[in-house]
Amino acid sequence: MTSVTHDRTQSEAAARRRAGLILALVSATSFGLSGALGTPLMAAGWSAGAVVAIRIGIGGLALLPFAIRDLGGISALRWSTATTLVRDHGRTIALYGFLGMAVAQFCYFSAIEHMDVGPALLIEYTAPVVVVAWMWAIHRQRPSRWALAGIAVSGVGLIGVLDLVGGASVSPIGALWAGGAMLGAAGYFIISAKENDSLPPSVLAASGMVFAATLLGLLGLVHALPMTIGDSTAHFAGFDAPAWTVLAALGLVTAATAYLTGIGAARRLGARLASMFALVEVLAAVVWAALLLDQVPAALQIVGGVLIVVGVIAAKVGEPSTSTSPVGEPLPLGHLPEGPENDAADRIAPDNDAATSAPEA
Repeated sequence: MTSVTHDRTQSEAAARRRAGLILALVSATSFGLSGALGTPLMAAGWSAGAVVAIRIGIGGLALLPFAIRDLGGISALRWSTATTLVRDHGRTIALYGFLGMAVAQFCYFSAIEHMDVGPALLIEYTAPVVVVAWMWAIHRQRPSRWALAGIAVSGVGLIGVLDLVGGASVSPIGALWAGGAMLGAAGYFIISAKENDSLPPSVLAASGMVFAATLLGLLGLVHALPMTIGDSTAHFAGFDAPAWTVLAALGLVTAATAYLTGIGAARRLGARLASMFALVEVLAAVVWAALLLDQVPAALQIVGGVLIVVGVIAAKVGEPSTSTSPVGEPLPLGHLPEGPENDAADRIAPDNDAATSAPEA
């Protein structure tokens, strides 16, 4: 009987891992599509602010039913639940929405107005390495040898991506915007790595998106951020598509689907393994850009991209192993005990890879 139970447990664990890998690949592939969809819209006159606000607004609305489920269902939709959510998690939601959604995505989409999708995403993907350096410089948390090696390798890779020693013309303005996206993503990683946070990942993602879309909309209303509506047709390599369908795909596929499948992958694989597979997003972004935009990186940029990915993997390997176990199923906020000893909150706390990817996409 013990042997049968053990075999069944191993079989269930293997099935869970397989499902997690499939979800991680779907998430990374969906995230990677965002740049290839956004570029033609902005070429058609849509501003980056308008594209980002619509994208994360649609994504946030699509995620709301899942967030409501994880809060305890329709019966939990009371004013007291909302006030408790704002009181206990309002600062985290606001910072997550501002840095991880508004800043990271707006800067990324602004970057791809001036440079190719692949290099822009690779620059943003140095964010985990920057977090390691930040924790070392500010909090005196000396990184492991693996992490130090990752920083060095990613630095060399960044030189290749920018093609500083080659002949490719990388826009300095685009590189600066991509650097802003990297800083926003780094802030997102630091914020969402909080421990003992009972906020389910779906609630954090949905509320962060809604907050960011509202913030960008308000900035547009007071004319602090351009919100330009462009042509009704987006031009890709070899075909055209209605702008509304591209916007819908950005919100439903590259935001809602990508985050939901990413959360599912993190729960089944654990944060570290899921984040490793999330690096497929870089390859997916390059492939999508080549297929839809005819954007092919230079040879040196490809080598630099490989080095950045290797450096990020090394930095991830060098992380403490406290958050490598699979994330548990979501629990309603009202059903969680309070206090730092709450290990149920630890199991559902969104770590820096809850969405398995950098938040630009």
